[in-house]
Amino acid sequence: MRRLFILIMIIVVAYISKPAWEEKVEASGFDTVLSKIEEMKNNPKVQDAFDQLYQEVNLLLVKLDESFRDLENTSDTKKEDPVEKPALTVPSDQTFSIYNIELGDSKESVEEEVGEAKRKSSNEYGVSWYAYHENYRNFFMVSYDQNQQVNGLFTNQDLLSSDSGIKMGVSKEVVQNELGEPLTNIRKGLTLYQLQNNGEQDVYQIDGSYVTIFYDKHENDTVTAIQIIDGNLETNKKNFYTVGSSELKEGFEYQLFDLTNATRVEKGLNVLSWDSLVRDTARKHSLDMAEQDYFSHTNLEGQSPFDRMEEDQVAFRTAGENLAYGQLSSIFAHEGLMNSKGHRENILQPHYEHLGIGVAFNEKSQPYYTENFYSN
Repeated sequence: MRRLFILIMIIVVAYISKPAWEEKVEASGFDTVLSKIEEMKNNPKVQDAFDQLYQEVNLLLVKLDESFRDLENTSDTKKEDPVEKPALTVPSDQTFSIYNIELGDSKESVEEEVGEAKRKSSNEYGVSWYAYHENYRNFFMVSYDQNQQVNGLFTNQDLLSSDSGIKMGVSKEVVQNELGEPLTNIRKGLTLYQLQNNGEQDVYQIDGSYVTIFYDKHENDTVTAIQIIDGNLETNKKNFYTVGSSELKEGFEYQLFDLTNATRVEKGLNVLSWDSLVRDTARKHSLDMAEQDYFSHTNLEGQSPFDRMEEDQVAFRTAGENLAYGQLSSIFAHEGLMNSKGHRENILQPHYEHLGIGVAFNEKSQPYYTENFYSN
């Protein structure tokens, strides 16, 4: 398609510039023809015409490339079968439910309704998040106790229902009017942990569980996500930060990847593919920051994200990097990034195609997150 287009453009420009190079070629042999071609090639008017053609074709190719990508994205969206949102009902026993699932429900009943999980990954509570979705539509995560009963729930899509009228998209004011003042700390044994008070989330103790409601600063402080953790599960998490391990590192990486795609799909954007090569680039930068005690896109050797990607032979046309540090989990990291304008723009960049995420922990078990996005 592109080669045909270029050939047509060359013919058109050549025809337009015809007076600049046309001379009668006598049938006096092949040498004469070659000499005429050589004269034509050296003609300044012909060179100017082809220089202009080269620049115009390059510009057109860039525009065509973007148009083809947009068309492919639109075509892919049209090809996908529509995924119906479940009919949400008011919870029967608790204040909140997600996808009509409540704490205490059995894993069997959950998977009878939605099928098997797309991913299982370790989380900061010493259990696993099971991610359920249909190509990141109707996305939610569930954790189970040793009896295979639900002890944790999360979603950042419109799957929340409650007996109080709180749902995705309502304002912080509605939440606080209904639930009252949020917690400022959580006691675990003899230790009192102060909760972060940055206005981006509220924590409530409801129905014997801890409910964290996240708000989107860029959408008028409306509810954008919710996490529900059973009280016993929260109590069993003795320390503020969970000791880092290879399982938790990988769990945080895949959770942040899934959360990013769930957000993109909710905003009508394409799903990013996981890229192991750039994940290694991201991991090395997170580890370097954790070990060298700094937090910056530019490392101590002066390398930018693009330098590091090129060094690792990641071929990209456009690229971007997000960093986060010190959040309790990938859920908190992602919601924080979405409330930061530049990071949000990377997460919601329509032209990105691939994503790799690297996590590392410092000596205090504080996690460093690096997201590397790119297209090629």
